[in-house]
Parts: sequence; C-alpha cells; structure tokens
Amino acid sequence: MRQPSMASVLESVVGPWGSVFVSVGLIVSVLGAYLAWSLICVEVIFYAAMNGDMPRVLARENSNHVPAAALWLTNGVIQLFLVSTLFSEDAFRLMVNLTSAMVLVPYLLVAAYGFLVARRSVTYDRPEERRRDLTFAGAAMVYTALMIYAGGLKFLLLSIILYALGTVLFFHTRREQKKPLFNSREWLVFMAAMAGCFFGIYGLATGYITL
Repeated sequence: MRQPSMASVLESVVGPWGSVFVSVGLIVSVLGAYLAWSLICVEVIFYAAMNGDMPRVLARENSNHVPAAALWLTNGVIQLFLVSTLFSEDAFRLMVNLTSAMVLVPYLLVAAYGFLVARRSVTYDRPEERRRDLTFAGAAMVYTALMIYAGGLKFLLLSIILYALGTVLFFHTRREQKKPLFNSREWLVFMAAMAGCFFGIYGLATGYITL
C-alpha cells in the first residue's frame, strides 16, 4: 500500500472518500507539526539572544511583536536541510541519524558536567546524595559515549560541521559584548572541533562520507 497506508485501509472499507479524509487529516497534522516546531526553533534562538547568548539582532521584534530575524534564520536553515535531502539516497534515515547524533553530543556534555559537579562536591550537604548523583552522572556519561561510538564516525563528523558553523554566532556575540572568545582550555576544544569540521568537509568532498 502507498503511504499513508491508513488511507488505503479506510478506502477499502468505506470507499474513495475514506482515502481523501485520511489524506486531508494527514496534511493538517503535518502542517500543524511544522508550524509548532518552527515556532519552537524561533523561541530557542530568540530567548538565547534576550539572555545575551546569541547576537542582539536575533532578539529584535517587528511591529507585530514577532522575532523576525530569528524566524528568518531558523527557517532558512530548515530550508537548507530540506534541499539537502534531494541529494540523499535515504533522506528520512539520514535526518533521523543526524539529529540523533547531534542530540547525543549535548547529552554527553551535560552528563560530564553533572559528574564534574558531583565529584567536586560543591553543592552537597549529605554524602549519600553526592554518591547517588556521581553514580547516575557517570553511568549517563558512559552510556552516551557508547551511543556516540555506536552511531559511527560519519554522523559525528557531520554533527561537528554543523556545530562549527554555529560557532560564527558565538564569535559575533562575544564581539558585541567585548569579551574574550576562549580561555586556554576552551581553545583546545575549539581547535579539536575545527579539525573534525575540516575532516568532515574533506570526507564529503572526496566521497569518503556520503549522504
């Protein structure tokens, strides 16, 4: 059966109008989900700009109190991703794997930060709470690292390319606030990320990494 399969099932039960009914419902559902996720992306960028974590221009609102700059940026990125699916053999699988890989990297960093806080025992009054959080954060860190490893180098490098592009916004924000970009340790992390970015771009250019 063609997709959506439920349309074919209902058509066989009640006639052609059943297929039309399901198809129209699917269109409404997809458009609603697209609108909701577009607004969520805009709000993330907008409130980050309001808090000084993104360039100030992304916090500007138009006469209708809509963060127009953030809306244009996020929807432009979405359109680029949609265009990229035209060059993929399996666009759905690519996007699922890529978004999963991109989510795992922040998860790993959050787990590592939780482990660091628990190990330093800065905010704990009772030892049992510290041991509990240390165990949970350590297990989460190991589990997430294993998930990234299982996902493979390909999607990790593709994620690093996108993270490197996002660094441009960070540079602009720090320049607006007249603050130094990185300390010595952060420069090491940045250089490692840039190396992964260049290797990923090289892999795409040479065909070592395929979409």
